[in-house]
Amino acid sequence: MQKRTLGKSGLEVSALGLGCMGMSFSYGPPKDKEEMTSLLRAAVENGITFFDTAEVYGPFTNEELLGEALAPFRGQVVIATKFGFDIDPRFDPRGMKGSPSLNSRPEHIKQAVEGSLKRLKVERIDLLYQHRVDTNVPIEDVAGTVKELIQEGKVQHFGLSEAGVKTIRRAHAVQPLTAVQSEYSLWTRGPEAEVLPTLEELGIGFVPYSPLGRGFLTGKMDEKTTFDSSDFRSTLPRFSPEALKANLALIDLLTNIAEQKKATTAQIALAWLLAQKPWIVPIPGTTKLNRLDENIGAVAVELTPDDLREIDSAASQIKIEGARYPEKMEQMTGR
Repeated sequence: MQKRTLGKSGLEVSALGLGCMGMSFSYGPPKDKEEMTSLLRAAVENGITFFDTAEVYGPFTNEELLGEALAPFRGQVVIATKFGFDIDPRFDPRGMKGSPSLNSRPEHIKQAVEGSLKRLKVERIDLLYQHRVDTNVPIEDVAGTVKELIQEGKVQHFGLSEAGVKTIRRAHAVQPLTAVQSEYSLWTRGPEAEVLPTLEELGIGFVPYSPLGRGFLTGKMDEKTTFDSSDFRSTLPRFSPEALKANLALIDLLTNIAEQKKATTAQIALAWLLAQKPWIVPIPGTTKLNRLDENIGAVAVELTPDDLREIDSAASQIKIEGARYPEKMEQMTGR
């Protein structure tokens, strides 16, 4: 597995990470703990050193899963987690029932970190993200609190998730950011306009989540695909039958390139991301060993400048239909 460094931070991780949310949360019922433990350990054995979780995934159970499964690999892996919500035990990720309110007050950040340290069974969090920007708390206060936690040895690196460029600059001025995490893929290209140039200027790494479009870019879906009510995607406008049908043009494009490269559509989607910048580290999630192997295979797929021009030219002609989140969740992004 190739390695990459997140910006100027010196934090070296595998070129692909593993998003762990779906093991416990959002995509149907929680998966079997023993199976997920085996999957996490197989990921390490196959060279993945970068794992992504959050206290809200479960809530709490995803951090506990990683804490136990990755305990034998302390010092060999980087675990990123997130704070930023008041977590209501009634939280239902499907319809945002009992949805958690944002909370990045300094005292709450410190409480969240203590909980994450215990659940992850670590003495220091490798990378700590603010999960969503809380407009009720100045970002300088958030960054200052994380700076204190870094000085105390409880956190090593600081990151933001789904933040806008003004927030990124303000936070970075107080405590240098190692990474920004946002959704980015061939069907969600918003970060290209302002975020990526800002990160390049400041020397901050970028961690795209949902790099396979929550499964759409694997090419395994069409307008007849349905989702159980326990699956978060059942609430997303982009996964309505009409949107899925319209967006299949993107799958046709990926399939054509995949056939030329003797790869899968998912591998082309990931290889395209990896080819954008050397400081980009996608974190595709999966709960299946064969998909883990497939995703890892993307690192070996080489897209030439001509390939990338062909993909960009064709993709620019495709209008992606459907918002990526319901309005209430969309309002929490890009602040």
